[in-house]
Amino acid sequence: MQRFLYIIPILFLLSCATTKAPKEEFRGVWIATVANIDWPKHPDDNLAKKKQDFIGILDFYKKMNFNAAIVQVRTAGDAFYPTDLAPWSRYLTGTEGEAPKGFEKPLEWMIAETHKRGMEFHAWLNPYRATVSLDTSLLSKTHDYYQHPDWIIKYGKKNYYNPGLPEVREKFNSIIKELVTKYEVDAIHFDDYFYPYKVEGETFSDEETFKKYGLQDQTLEDWRRSNVDSLVRNVHETIKTNKPWVQFGISPFGVWKNKSTDPRGSDTKAGQTTYEDLYADPLLWVQEGWLDYLAPQVYWSMEYAVASHKVITTWWANNTPNTNLYVGNGTYKIKNNADKAWKKKNEIPKQLNFARDLENIDGNIFFSAKSLIGQHKKVNKKLQKKFYSLPAENPGPLNKVVREIQLPAIDSVHLNNQVLDICISHTDDIPRFLNLYISKRGKTQLVGKEYLSESDRDGCYQLNLTEKQQRSNLQINISDAFGNQSAMQPINIK
Repeated sequence: MQRFLYIIPILFLLSCATTKAPKEEFRGVWIATVANIDWPKHPDDNLAKKKQDFIGILDFYKKMNFNAAIVQVRTAGDAFYPTDLAPWSRYLTGTEGEAPKGFEKPLEWMIAETHKRGMEFHAWLNPYRATVSLDTSLLSKTHDYYQHPDWIIKYGKKNYYNPGLPEVREKFNSIIKELVTKYEVDAIHFDDYFYPYKVEGETFSDEETFKKYGLQDQTLEDWRRSNVDSLVRNVHETIKTNKPWVQFGISPFGVWKNKSTDPRGSDTKAGQTTYEDLYADPLLWVQEGWLDYLAPQVYWSMEYAVASHKVITTWWANNTPNTNLYVGNGTYKIKNNADKAWKKKNEIPKQLNFARDLENIDGNIFFSAKSLIGQHKKVNKKLQKKFYSLPAENPGPLNKVVREIQLPAIDSVHLNNQVLDICISHTDDIPRFLNLYISKRGKTQLVGKEYLSESDRDGCYQLNLTEKQQRSNLQINISDAFGNQSAMQPINIK
């Protein structure tokens, strides 16, 4: 009995041990704009405060060595950028359809600020939510609710686009094309809202559309899924036709199906599922190669009885081997949920450890940005020290085009205190990152990275170095948007 008691703390320590950070790992955060969840904090804030708040979010996650921001640019038939395809979002300006004064190109600015911090910018859109409530008095007359009322279906307490209409999918495809061709986005990102979550006692009224477009012997359920499949396939084709290096990712609801309705499903008891209730089939999208990454929202705690994070994460890792797989973590639940597991500071660290131990998982995304800023210091300290002490390379798109990357020319290198000032020039058309490594005994470790814009062929960058790193052998290379890398080039500090 005494020997057994000695073993218990050892096993506990092993269970909390942190796995070594992989060289390549996606570290993303969702920045939600709908209802001003994360940004802007209030649509009536002045321009300086709006900019300061957005930069504050980026700086916090930059310090945590995150490498991607997933920013919501379309919440409900609106836009956070100038376009003829949708009115300005009231979450940005206070009044839908009203342009932000002195802030004519907010998306360009957000992308540039994100890239300045060595992070990818993923443009997050909600395809089918048309309004966030039934109060349409706040909508602009240019909103599709007024321009195309035949596209809209009222359901529950919201209005939705009818996914069965080809015109709806065609317009959304035009929205994607404009974003991809006009802006230096690194990815297009959808969340979990396809067909709406079911409301008890209500019917989603698309019967007439089904009669018109449904195939012979096709069930309503299969027809609905085929509509979502068509959207995903078409968007993928649009992205890759215009900029094949831009990624396409989707973040579905965490449970595909329960095992009780399909032996292939997870051992869960979710009240609604992605396949049966939202009419979305991520397994098919992965199988067909329509996605570069999948980020299921696994917002439950590790041992939650109805839908265990451990069970669901393992299920996705086993069932989606042909894509980059990132786990969506519910950091918003820390000390803010009836499940007592979220009162402990080690719930998220346990989830990150678990993900790193599974072979097919390539990173994590936190919902949402504000959940860790200015609070949960003990959790943040553990994340910084145990998981994100050093930067990581971003996973590339699945349709990788192998290209030869030329070495960059080093124009100047200087060390000022602990800041390495380096100026380079390069010849690549689709660069992505300048990477700084320390080299020891034939092995390299990434210690810094800077984003390289498509529109710039040269630039000067500042990379922070510890005293120990300054005494190491330093090398740089550049990587392109597909993840190809140039050869390493040693640098000599003056």
